[in-house]
Amino acid sequence: MSRFNFNTFFHRHVLFYKNCNKQIQRRYSVDNIKTLLSKQEISNNEITIRGWVKGVRQYKELTFLHLNDGSGPQHLQVIVPLTVSANKEITFGSCVEVKGKLIESIGQGQKVELVSDSIDIIGPCNNLEFPFKAGRRHPASYSRDILHLRPKTNFFSALLRIRNAASMAVHNFFQAEDFVFIHTPVLTSSDCEGACEMFIAQPLKSDLLTSSDSENETDTEKDGEPKYFFRQPSYLTVSGQLHLEVMTGAFTKVYNFGPAFRAENSIGSFHLSEFYMIEAELAFIEIIEDLSTVMERLVKFTVQKTLDSCPEDVSLFQKFVATSKHKGILKNITECNYERMTYTDAINILKKSGKTFEYTPEWGCDLKKEHEMYLTKVVGDAPVFVTDYPAQLKPFYARRNNDGTTVSALDLLVPGIGELCGSSLREERADVLESVMKELNLLEQIPWYLELRKFGSCPHGGFGLGFERLLMATLGAESLKDVIPFPRWPRNCRT
Repeated sequence: MSRFNFNTFFHRHVLFYKNCNKQIQRRYSVDNIKTLLSKQEISNNEITIRGWVKGVRQYKELTFLHLNDGSGPQHLQVIVPLTVSANKEITFGSCVEVKGKLIESIGQGQKVELVSDSIDIIGPCNNLEFPFKAGRRHPASYSRDILHLRPKTNFFSALLRIRNAASMAVHNFFQAEDFVFIHTPVLTSSDCEGACEMFIAQPLKSDLLTSSDSENETDTEKDGEPKYFFRQPSYLTVSGQLHLEVMTGAFTKVYNFGPAFRAENSIGSFHLSEFYMIEAELAFIEIIEDLSTVMERLVKFTVQKTLDSCPEDVSLFQKFVATSKHKGILKNITECNYERMTYTDAINILKKSGKTFEYTPEWGCDLKKEHEMYLTKVVGDAPVFVTDYPAQLKPFYARRNNDGTTVSALDLLVPGIGELCGSSLREERADVLESVMKELNLLEQIPWYLELRKFGSCPHGGFGLGFERLLMATLGAESLKDVIPFPRWPRNCRT
């Protein structure tokens, strides 16, 4: 019997898997329109393009198609001879596979075009029933009612590419700054903001709420008392901040980027029931200005990177959606130094403005959207940080200032949006935090949060940035509902 040779066995299997990977790569290698148009290489080799028909022009001997595969905003013009298209009903919206050769175009608007040797209709589209029509710009409010088909429109496919570029820019910024990406939980037992705007999480099957071990039943699981899947009320998170603070006990800089949920009864343009938050926490930070610097750099980097990555997609919004002064606002967002003012100064500016507001500005009252918009105009249609809010306007964890009435918290206001970021230094002094939590009856709800201050704690702070609001500011869009794939708002959770 021959002796088993492990090295030979190992190398044979490595070679086998490498060959498999090569075969898989060849099999799933698909030409995309963005790459073809950027290279503009004329070749006698046959290529295959799969995508969706965005336009059809039919003549006696030829049919011209505009084909898009989602890789970019550009459409590839395809010339289909009558001999190829005979007996095939190619309509706007159809999904097709085209084989042919790329040639130099003699027409205007494109440098190359595809002459088809064969065309197969992968998925037909009934033009009479299809809710979007060729060559027509549909209002955003119309598209919101057809979420499952909305990505097929030029505007929304552009938005999704922009959203992708902005998402990657966020991660690039934090990774370059040595932040650690943390997956904070979606299910939580704590109300981070303290506003009770939470969705409760319970299973549909009631038998899952019954304890299988009577000896392990808690006081709240006795007959006639509420039963919970996690033995206590559980909710969809409104913020990952408290869990990020856990990480600052072991890491210097951390961040998350995920969904958050707010049960607000608002159908306005600036609120959603589900949205995405960018949140960061930094250990050893003691000055609020240091925190604002990180926020300003993040916003500038993300917006500029998005503009550079998707110029044609962004130009679509600037041409048809944004106001005439939006380019100037973008310049201020990406280039100017953001102004800073205290909450007290902001209230004084509003009072002296001579402007009639729906809500009269008074010290101790929260800034409304109209106040925030006005403050950005005062500084020249540019972003502005408002600092040192009254303690009662900010969450319990914000660090108390020495004046006894305000906290080390700041909001970033941007033109056309209002509040984009909220932040604060966190109260690291255990005795002060315990007093505040006791006053708000939070000690029993989240005892672990106070415990963080007793075992190797340090001064720290952080911020949360609404991702959809950042996209609105970048694009000049009118509503959060138009910059998220599947918007959810009160009484609307379709698709």
